[in-house]
Amino acid sequence: MSVGVVMLVHTAFDRAEQAARHWAHGGCPVVIHVDEKVTKDRFRAFRQTLADLPDVLFSKRHRCEWGTWGLVAASQDASELMLERFPDVRHVYLSSGSCLPLRPVAELRDYLADRPRTDFIESATTADVPWTVGGLDHERFTLQFPFSWRKHRYLFDKFVDLQRAVGYARRIPAGLTPHMGSQWWCLTRQTLSAILKDPERPRHDRYFRHVWIPDESYFQTLARLYSTQIESRSLTLSKFDFQGKPHIFYDDHLQLLRRSDCFVARKIWPRANRLYEAFLTDPNSAQQRQEPNPGKIDRIFAKAVDRRTRGRPGLYMQSRFPRLGWENGVTAGKYSVFQGFADLFLGFEAWLAKSTGAQVHGHLYAPDRAEFAGRETVVAGALSNNALLRDENPKAFLTNLLWNTRGERQCFQYGPSDNPAVLRHMTLDPNAQISVISGAWAVPLYQSKADFAEIRAEAARLQRIEATMLDELRRPDTKARIRTWTMADFIEAPMEPLQTLIDEIGQKNARRLAEAPRMVDLTGFGQFLQDLKNQGMHPYLMGDFPVDPVPHNRPGTTRKPYLVRK
Repeated sequence: MSVGVVMLVHTAFDRAEQAARHWAHGGCPVVIHVDEKVTKDRFRAFRQTLADLPDVLFSKRHRCEWGTWGLVAASQDASELMLERFPDVRHVYLSSGSCLPLRPVAELRDYLADRPRTDFIESATTADVPWTVGGLDHERFTLQFPFSWRKHRYLFDKFVDLQRAVGYARRIPAGLTPHMGSQWWCLTRQTLSAILKDPERPRHDRYFRHVWIPDESYFQTLARLYSTQIESRSLTLSKFDFQGKPHIFYDDHLQLLRRSDCFVARKIWPRANRLYEAFLTDPNSAQQRQEPNPGKIDRIFAKAVDRRTRGRPGLYMQSRFPRLGWENGVTAGKYSVFQGFADLFLGFEAWLAKSTGAQVHGHLYAPDRAEFAGRETVVAGALSNNALLRDENPKAFLTNLLWNTRGERQCFQYGPSDNPAVLRHMTLDPNAQISVISGAWAVPLYQSKADFAEIRAEAARLQRIEATMLDELRRPDTKARIRTWTMADFIEAPMEPLQTLIDEIGQKNARRLAEAPRMVDLTGFGQFLQDLKNQGMHPYLMGDFPVDPVPHNRPGTTRKPYLVRK
């Protein structure tokens, strides 16, 4: 024999029994530690199931709680029993009851026999460890942790804060450089004996008894003192998610585990019958001898973590809501927002749909309803045009629309009268392309037959709103593609910006526009703005409009007399 296995067991005893028999039948002695929290009756029953195996022993029991000294004490006592009772063991492999051997035991024995002085233990300094979650890298070695992180999280956090505030720090014993790594190691007899029989062990134990999660640092630190050759990696395949919780392997991970070429994997779902049947049948059958290479499947795990934490672009999931910034993209696809165009051009929506092939809506955030294309009441994904439902969560309304219609370009109108709650969301969205003709909201007022005092009050209100909107669009953290024109600048040469917008959407026609949409009649509009000024309201967002009528040769315009409203 050359390999002895220490197993830490606290649940799923039927699977732990299978694993222990697998190791024993492969020629490996096994020492099992059963958590003291397990009832005596359950412990005796488990022990009895393995009574027919002479090379399976049970060590002194300790109470093992996550992140506490009990896990180290259990490993120490089980390892001491292993070294005492089985003098032929050259390597000791630490595993758990939820670990599953993936390759024949003979291959592991041969692999370690070829490396008689190599310790396989992940061991890195705190400055080089990228996988700790929740802080406490170096501080786990210098602070006190009298409260359980799992059972008394509030007290744990407050006591850490208190120690930081008063500047408390424990002294690290002389000669020790804290290292961290996976709990699951495989150490040579020489290294393990040196750790357990060191005259300084009482001092080391006293210190690490108060370290947070000592099972990931005790052997990892002390192995650096005694080992002559360390390979800083574990022979056990164990993957963790972004929260530091271990991935659980299920039946559908069978081929994934085979591709890893690792000797052992954890953590296995207890009811993964297919995995246990596949790997624990005929334990001494030969396979191709490959170097363990968990990197083969790292890409899959990285993709799984990315999918869990970020998901697909524009898809908001319960596991990430409402954590701002956890989404992989604000929306599912690019979309275009037009402000002022439908006020300035007749039939703009129909013209844009014809020119681009995109789905062109009206004002999706109009006060009374969402103006879907074709004025439908319900669109893809059962989205209703009901304003109350939409305004309950304006952001979700937009993201749902774009998710439900992904693959089809969406365009819609927006203006000062629409719900402003969605504007910030759009400005932070790289998929948004927002085009604004400032001051165009004055055109419907100019065409209305309302009393001029009412027009003036409404113009002042809309201008205040649009000025605020423009300030929002100019914020330095804006990620949307923003284009703004004053109304006066736009109508001087409308063809060029319109062509740019069509090319940007890029859905249907790559050729140059043959003609622009027909512009509304602006004869007398300059005089209308002057009348607003005369009444004490200064319309500045439109740009400089001459009081004289617009020249007759202006593209898309026709003359008509202007009636001054008073």
